[in-house]
Amino acid sequence: MAENIIEVKNLTKKFKSFAAVDNVSFEIKKGEIFGFLGPNGAGKSTTIRMLVTLLRPTSGIATVSGHDIVKDQDEVREHIGLVAEKIILYPHLTARENLNFFGRLFHLTNEKIKERSEKWVERLHMTEWMDTRVENFSTGMKQRINIVRALLTEPDVLFLDEPTLGLDPQTTHLIRTFIQELNNQGVTVLLTTHDMLEAEELSNRIAIIDHGKIVALDTVPNLKRKVTSKEHPTMEDVFLAITGKEIRDAATEKAASSSRRHFGPKTESRIR
Repeated sequence: MAENIIEVKNLTKKFKSFAAVDNVSFEIKKGEIFGFLGPNGAGKSTTIRMLVTLLRPTSGIATVSGHDIVKDQDEVREHIGLVAEKIILYPHLTARENLNFFGRLFHLTNEKIKERSEKWVERLHMTEWMDTRVENFSTGMKQRINIVRALLTEPDVLFLDEPTLGLDPQTTHLIRTFIQELNNQGVTVLLTTHDMLEAEELSNRIAIIDHGKIVALDTVPNLKRKVTSKEHPTMEDVFLAITGKEIRDAATEKAASSSRRHFGPKTESRIR
């Protein structure tokens, strides 16, 4: 049985009286793609921010690659890559300048930055654009360089928060195929997405979080067996059966409001 590369036990994050993440526990096995799904405001991004050491838990514990997310933040960061919902690149720099900059932040040598950049850029079909400013890129081109940035450290665990959101079908196909190839090479992936087909195609197991709590966690076939009203249920059927069909705009606003009151606008912007 594969060892756990991420272990989460009773993890909680409160913003004053609002529990964005409420006593969450789960494990992610080394080498798997773990889908992490939920409606807007359910606690997905807050959980990820704690696991990548950008938010401090109110209570509970979690380890990534054997390192505590509170006590061993520097060690955790050495083992992870993050593709957040917001693209982390400087628009006035070229792709190459961005990768060189972030590589130096990671204390990589110029040789390693060049070697790793060229490897991933070629695979993501961005070689010819390396000396073009990022501000001139399409959303899909930016996201491909954003993924390369996250891979410069050759992380054990890659956190992907909506990696194909708003992308055209060709770029979406390229990135999904790339994620699978990375996983085949041994990279563990935590994936959040609202695309149920993407979650089904890529994930070994899926956890569904709602109102800050894990409400389901299993393989795709086992989750589908929970829907007895349809002969051949989809993951969308599963998701709606478990979380309901109510629009979650109010939950999102409540969470954002609580976050702003607790952190203030500067800190909130920094942790996104």
